[in-house]
Order: sequence, then structure tokens, then C-alpha cells
Amino acid sequence: MFSVNHQKFMEMDELSLRKVPYFFIVDFFAQNVEIFKEDEIKKSGLLIGFQNFSSVKKQHALSKNIEWKSFPETLESFKTGFDYVQKNIRFGNSYLVNYTRKTKIKTNLTLEEIFYHSSAKYKVFYKDFFVFFSPETFIKIIDGKIFTYPMKGTIDASVENAAEVLRNDIKEKAEHYTVVDLLRNDLSMVADNVKVDKFQYIDFIKTKQKDLYAMSSEISGIIKPEFKGKLGSIMKKLLPAGSILGAPKPKTLEIILDAEGYNRGYYTGVCGWFDGNNLDSCVMIRFIEKEGGQLYFKSGGGITHLSKLEDEYEEMKNKIYVPIH
Repeated sequence: MFSVNHQKFMEMDELSLRKVPYFFIVDFFAQNVEIFKEDEIKKSGLLIGFQNFSSVKKQHALSKNIEWKSFPETLESFKTGFDYVQKNIRFGNSYLVNYTRKTKIKTNLTLEEIFYHSSAKYKVFYKDFFVFFSPETFIKIIDGKIFTYPMKGTIDASVENAAEVLRNDIKEKAEHYTVVDLLRNDLSMVADNVKVDKFQYIDFIKTKQKDLYAMSSEISGIIKPEFKGKLGSIMKKLLPAGSILGAPKPKTLEIILDAEGYNRGYYTGVCGWFDGNNLDSCVMIRFIEKEGGQLYFKSGGGITHLSKLEDEYEEMKNKIYVPIH
């Protein structure tokens, strides 16, 4: 079911061992892997805005009022997959499932305009097919050290004492612990001396619709000698990203496919920029895709045995936003 594109990961290894800079995009199933050397990015029609790398020089001015409307599914429709996930958690098949939905949206912005005007840690416009503006780092590699920053738990910033409420919420905390544990284990496959450097810190995310707080942790390790310089091999080991899948990974993947009933495609895949020495990569969330002329926003959240249907439904809807302000 999860067949990895080995050839492309080998190509990534080859380039990174030769210290050739490139940008890569991997879909959720790690079957579609695209690699763009620095001089190929412009020709590809790809627009990239990372904190330490940008393929665009000028910012366009936005001269229109934004129209934005989303058409979320009903609570009843959301409940079908949610109940299926909860049943599997009760049976012990999984203890954390990232359940996502696909929501129709209407806006007077093109995908390219959304790219230019959204502010995010990571944003990419891909050939008028999709755009995303992600707050979530997947892994960074800096001078032989590997870092990951799992983000789990969000709250509407207008809630009184929102950051404290989020930090102390039993369900959000349990979810965060699980993902930190999962990613610590994942990192141990490719690194030694893996440890949690920062636990449960809070980020502020500003959006046009509403402001959010999100909870993250930082985990690091020293890359094992056999993985040194082999970016493709590292990615192959770590994908799919634990924070947008759940745990344990293989069984949870089966549950997701049955519960969601749509193809995630590139949504919740990863992409990254390797500068010849170091890597910065992100999880492709906060994601808008064009399908037959219609735009869809893909969003979701982690489900545990403590999850409440209405809260998860609200979280899924809360994440349907553009960070343009």
C-alpha cells in the first residue's frame, strides 16, 4: 500500500553527497518525488518562499478586497469518519490518528495571489495546481545535526488565557506527548543522541479570519555516519511525517485511508531546500488545491480517545484560512 519511489530518493542521495543545491517535493505516499536543481526552479513555474530561501524577488501589491467563503461538510458527514477513527482507537489499533477533510472554498484570489500575499514560515505555489502556507517545519539539518519541530495543538487566540488553556488542555497535551514520542523514535532511526530540547512552546499565527496559537516542541540528534549526506535515505526512513499521520504509523495509515475517503495527494507531503550543506524542510499543510476549476482547502487535526466530536469539527474549520492581513 505504501510503495516508496526508491529511484528518486537515490537521486536525492547522489545530489546531496555531491553537495549540489536542490529543491524537492514529496507527496503524502512518497510516490511522487520531484527534484529541481537551482537553475531549474525558475523554468518549472515553481514559486518558493522559505525563511532562508526564496525564488521570488518582488512582492506584488494586492489591489482588491479579498472575498473568501468556505463550504465545510456537515457535522453529521464529519462524524462518520470521526466515529470510525474512534472505534479503531478503542480497539487499540491506533492511539493517535490525524483525520483530515477536503472543503470547497470560493475566493476572488488566484493561487498565485495567495502565494504572494500570504505570510508564513513556508509557502509554495506549484504550477497553478496547489498553494500552501505552512507554519510547520519537518526537519532541519545543520552541520550534521538533525532537528524536528512537531506542531500539535491549536487554539483560537481570542479565548481568554488562550496559550495557558492550550498548554494545559488534557487532550491537546496527550496528543502532543504522543507526537513528540513518535518523532523522537523516528529520528532515532537516522540519528544518535536524540533528545527533546524544548517542550510545548507556543507560536502565534496571525490570519485574516482569526488568530491562532499552536503548540510545538524541538527534538534534535546527531546524524548517524551511514546517513551522513544522504538526504534521500533520511527522507525515505522518516516519511510519512508522524505529525500528520499518527501512531503507530502502518496501522494508522490504513485507518486514515478508510476514514477520509479522498486522496490527500501532495497535502501533508513534505518539501525542502538543500543549499549544498544544510536542509530546511516543511510539512505541506494549510493547503489549497485546484481540481477541475474548483478550489479545495484540506485541513484536519489529531484524534485521540479524549477527542470530542464538536471540538474536532471546529478545529478542522478553524484551519480554513489565508494568512493575509
